[in-house]
Amino acid sequence: MAIDRKRRIGVLGAGAWGTALANLAARADAGSEVVLWSRDPAHVAEIAATGVNARRLPGVLLASSIRPSADLAALQGSDVVLAAVPAQALRQVLGALAPHVAPGVPVIVCSKGIELATGRFASEVVAEVLPENPPAILSGPSFAQDVSKGLPTAVTLAAHDPAIAADLAELVSTPSFRVYSSGDVRGVEIGGATKNVLAIANGIAAGRGLGASAGAALVARGFAELSRFGRAFGAEPGTLMGLSGLGDLVLTCTSPTSRNYSFGLALGTGRSLTEAIESAGLTEGVHTCGILVDLANAKGIDMPIASAVDAVLAERLSIDDAIARLLARPLKPETFEPG
Repeated sequence: MAIDRKRRIGVLGAGAWGTALANLAARADAGSEVVLWSRDPAHVAEIAATGVNARRLPGVLLASSIRPSADLAALQGSDVVLAAVPAQALRQVLGALAPHVAPGVPVIVCSKGIELATGRFASEVVAEVLPENPPAILSGPSFAQDVSKGLPTAVTLAAHDPAIAADLAELVSTPSFRVYSSGDVRGVEIGGATKNVLAIANGIAAGRGLGASAGAALVARGFAELSRFGRAFGAEPGTLMGLSGLGDLVLTCTSPTSRNYSFGLALGTGRSLTEAIESAGLTEGVHTCGILVDLANAKGIDMPIASAVDAVLAERLSIDDAIARLLARPLKPETFEPG
């Protein structure tokens, strides 16, 4: 991606993660111009006036090279676009962006989920909406606050062309934000989407006071489910064992900083679905859960933990009944098929 002129990087979504990524891009590629887009003009005005995204990432000063905008046309001329909008809004936002992005400009999806209406993975959404723009996926164990503080973080960036993946990984890497490249797009996006659902289960277990032993068992058996699902959809076993699979699963299933874990924790302590959503904020796993289980069932993939979460969220089972059903499953040999 050698470019002689000043580089322009577009970031879609001024949430905590989008803001952290905009700062990261500004640090990683000194001299570049970063456009941070939000659909809310009032939000953009606040950021521009203060230099801080107080709504989503308070206390973090934005780099001077970041230009907030509520106009997608401001991304015209971008050399790369990072899409940090919620997974369920990705298609709509990319469709609106289409007139303003040139063919060949890579689109890096930085959100995690499966499109509820279609069952499409994020890379498929990009390919359908922007067929002339190569999709890439950035995923791994990372929290916006950690990244914004410059704390050591390692993630994976995947593109169908490994050379593009390597170039993009270098573009967004800093001394404290280490980006590994991969050609396994499907594996990276499956890890990011699936772990959110499994993190809800771990949060519920913690809220119910089931103990650390149960939490560890859920992580291990959840990883078995993630692996079965990933292999069925063509993911490479090594990817699932890496940062964007096991690494992200462990982080999201064990930290209250995770919205998915926090949502499950609220449910486990007896709060209603509405109360849990209000307390945790945007929770991608809630939207992904049903379609994940539908895709698994269509391929005959056994995912009892994800299915239990789906049943609880759909209010087909109480939490206690879901736990009892999982504990009553037949005993069998523990196996793990690497591929």
